[in-house]
Amino acid sequence: MPETELKKIEAIIRPEKLQQVKLALAEADLFPMTVTEVRGRGAQKGICLQYRGKKMEVDLIPKVKIEMVIRNDDVPRAIGAIRAAARTGKFGDGRIFVLPVEQSANVRIADSVTEDG
Repeated sequence: MPETELKKIEAIIRPEKLQQVKLALAEADLFPMTVTEVRGRGAQKGICLQYRGKKMEVDLIPKVKIEMVIRNDDVPRAIGAIRAAARTGKFGDGRIFVLPVEQSANVRIADSVTEDG
């Protein structure tokens, strides 16, 4: 059986865009994902908030990280769906990373190991 090349997508997005991104990925027939609440900063270097009359610098902003392991052929479709659903056009929209997957093993099935080609 020929090995399928796998890629891991990590997308860091605004939390309020998660539902839209999940729907866009489902419409693209891309369902498996892991979602984690994270904090970070990028080019915007944080934000300044006002609370009870005092200014507060918040340099780590709440984000959501979506992780997916998909076939290499599905990567452009996944990136397109995430971009279309997560974009606001403002700083802090997020970032998408694509990494190679060397090996994958199913926990439920004892002898299932998939190595990248």
